[in-house]
Amino acid sequence: MGEHAEQAPDTETESRPKRAEVDWRRTREQVFSFVATLVRWVGLIFAAILVLHVIFVVGEANSDNGIVSFVRSWADGLSIGFKDLFTPSDAKLRVLVNYGIAAIFWLVVSGIVAKILRRVGGSSS
Repeated sequence: MGEHAEQAPDTETESRPKRAEVDWRRTREQVFSFVATLVRWVGLIFAAILVLHVIFVVGEANSDNGIVSFVRSWADGLSIGFKDLFTPSDAKLRVLVNYGIAAIFWLVVSGIVAKILRRVGGSSS
């Protein structure tokens, strides 16, 4: 009986499947790729909010509307220093130019940051 007790643990350890090794390089690439994609989407959403604000102003949307006021409040924050960069006399042109530049800024910056993240992460895409 003592022989079976000693042999049982050996056969149990031999029959267990071995764990697959973790490919840390691949995991790092995936994390950096995910973060880079997230940065690109955030930049795209910020630019879309700014473009919507321009459309609402140029199209003379009702400023009391909930959607229009929501977009305006976000666009004011996202315009950072571009809100009053140029001051033409026409209000629509002012919004078009300044918020348009801010939208382009977010697209360019998010694209550059995403590319840097992918390179740091080792991803080739």
